[in-house]
Amino acid sequence: MRFSMLISLLRPIGPVIIGISLGFTLSLLSVSWVEESCDINIIGNEGIVLSQDESLKGARRPNSISTGNGGEEEDFQPRIIPYKPVTQSQPKKLFRAKYISTELGIRERLFVGILTSKNTISTLGVAVNRTISHHLDNVVFFTGTRSRKIPHGMVVVTHGDERLNWNMFQTIKYILEHYITEYDWFYFAQDDTYTQADRIKTLVEHLSMDRVLYMGSPEEFIGGEMHGRYCYGGFGYLLSRSLLLRLQPYLEKCRNDILSARHDEWLGRCIIDYADTNCVEEFEGQKYYYYEMGKNSDPSKEDNVQFKNALTVHPVSDPEQMYRLHKHFTEIELQKTYEEIEKLQAEIKNVSVVAFDGNRSALWPVGINPPFEPKTRFEVLRWDYFTEDQVYSCIDSSPKCELRGIDKLDVADIIETAMGELNKKYKPVLHLKKQQLINGYRRFDPTRGMEYTLDLQLEVVNQKGRSRSITKRVHLVRPLSRIEIIPMPYVTEAARVHIILPVTLQDQEHVQQFLEAYATNAFETSENAILTFLFIYDSIEAQQVNQNDIFASVKAQISAYEHRYPTVKIPWISVKSESPSQIKFMDIISKKHPVDTLFFIATMKTSINSEFLNHCRMNSINNWQVFFPVHFQYYNPDIAYHNQPLPNTIDLVKEAGHFDRSSFTEACFYNSDYMTTRTHMSSDVQENEEILENLDIYDMFIKYSGLHVFRAVEPALHQKYSYQPCNPRLSEDIYQRCVQSTLDSLGSRSQLAMLLFEQEQGNST
Repeated sequence: MRFSMLISLLRPIGPVIIGISLGFTLSLLSVSWVEESCDINIIGNEGIVLSQDESLKGARRPNSISTGNGGEEEDFQPRIIPYKPVTQSQPKKLFRAKYISTELGIRERLFVGILTSKNTISTLGVAVNRTISHHLDNVVFFTGTRSRKIPHGMVVVTHGDERLNWNMFQTIKYILEHYITEYDWFYFAQDDTYTQADRIKTLVEHLSMDRVLYMGSPEEFIGGEMHGRYCYGGFGYLLSRSLLLRLQPYLEKCRNDILSARHDEWLGRCIIDYADTNCVEEFEGQKYYYYEMGKNSDPSKEDNVQFKNALTVHPVSDPEQMYRLHKHFTEIELQKTYEEIEKLQAEIKNVSVVAFDGNRSALWPVGINPPFEPKTRFEVLRWDYFTEDQVYSCIDSSPKCELRGIDKLDVADIIETAMGELNKKYKPVLHLKKQQLINGYRRFDPTRGMEYTLDLQLEVVNQKGRSRSITKRVHLVRPLSRIEIIPMPYVTEAARVHIILPVTLQDQEHVQQFLEAYATNAFETSENAILTFLFIYDSIEAQQVNQNDIFASVKAQISAYEHRYPTVKIPWISVKSESPSQIKFMDIISKKHPVDTLFFIATMKTSINSEFLNHCRMNSINNWQVFFPVHFQYYNPDIAYHNQPLPNTIDLVKEAGHFDRSSFTEACFYNSDYMTTRTHMSSDVQENEEILENLDIYDMFIKYSGLHVFRAVEPALHQKYSYQPCNPRLSEDIYQRCVQSTLDSLGSRSQLAMLLFEQEQGNST
């Protein structure tokens, strides 16, 4: 009874007792019990406590740490270490190369050096440049001395000495210093050598870039004492980058130790002695073809296979012979291209026979991209109707206008091509003559090019002389050619833009609104731009400026903004003018700024932001290109949003406005380009001073500068609508453009038509 009662009392606490007992048992088992040694301990080189028999002795007691002093142990006492914030050093600025090819170590394939002289650079040198420079990326002319005037479009390096071997040494040295890291292959030729540029490019594309190669026309050394063969300079020679790098340490020894009467022999001996490489004519299955031209030879009569395959031809006696050679080899390459096209077309036709759809899978013309397939009715491409004199699709949306300029030449060329192809097809059975073009249709397909459909009335004459008139429909395609990337000078977005804002009496009411928008977009963002006001007075207003300045309120607003933004200065210039001439105003402004100043001519209605200013910097290239943006002009809100609430923000949609192609007021250009162009027109100004009023800056750059005039739509540049009458003092052309711009900014055709329709309905009721 008592025992059972005891069991009932212990049962609730039994698991607790068992758990405590088990915990003590496990903790005792986890302690390593070792007998402490009485031996003398020795501290090793790395602070490890060792006994005399070099075995580890002793184990750390619980709750103790080793102090490192002869193995003595102390009870652990916690310490509070004060927090010290880590001072972060300035991160190193990551350097990135200007071009991705530099960062990846990608080099160009071919560098071309032409050895010329003072006497021939203006004749044979110019001929070589005209025949190869547009086929090759980098062509440099090396000469001992030269005249003061360098031929246009040529890169010339002068060594200052007419000794041939010295010039050869200096040429190799110059290339090792400036171009060795940029190119894989280096081709050298004399200016009396014709080079087929495309074949040289094809040759190096089939050669391994890491080879030590000296390739050209092998020749024995004069006298036969020197072993090996050098490349004769008359036919040009090809050097690999690896060869030049191997030669670099010994170049000075070559200059001092090697004597030779010819520069190509000197270079050959240097390469053989110090790079252990001979001139070869063939390498890796690629052969260096060359041809020696006879005196007074006619290229068109040469029927030699070696001549037709030649990479270089030598000697060329005069520029005329150089151009004849270039014409002949160009015709050969063109004929090869036509033959390759015909071969590919035949292969496509043969393959299409076994295709799933049979011959229907072969598109016309063979090898040209298929026509664009619209997904919706809004993507359907429009066909424009034309005749030989009229076109029924005009830029100004007129129903019909005269066919002229490049469009007239295009139609004449396509009719001539159609007649040539028809006669080629039906000769000698039939001969066809054009009587007239009945109907013409054309459209631009962005996937393939310009398509034409012509209905021609023809006179057909058979072999017996009988003739009759027929109508024939033909289809033609002018395909898009291979896209060519035009090299442009490197520009950045770091240039400061000087914004010139002309202000007249009629513009005063818009100044406050302009300054508010500009302060938000430029002052508050610290934009790298300077805003300059140009106050335009007439003669009466200029006389009363001390008593009654018409721009006093505007100048007060400028002062207020300068006070609000202490780091900002807004300069202003006052001019007196009877005629509103852009050129006259810019003459004054140009003299007050350095030549490297980037100008942007704005208007009071222009909305300027950082995105557009960056476009202005990138599209304006000093001594290369000027930029005339086509702004997006908002429509009259009373017409565009008739009986509708005005939106808070206006999107770039056709219902809100249009790109105003009639306006040329905004412009981005450098002061140096303006001054150069202005100098070119000075002679015409002396004869007729009215030209300054008849032309604007756009017309001036078009007529008197050789710069690229870049005219493109600019989505980041907007103009708000405000009616402003055109000044009748403007020239006739500028006035008509102003009137057209004002009319186009009222509203779209559909909006104006709807407004007229509502008015007609209101009048009828």
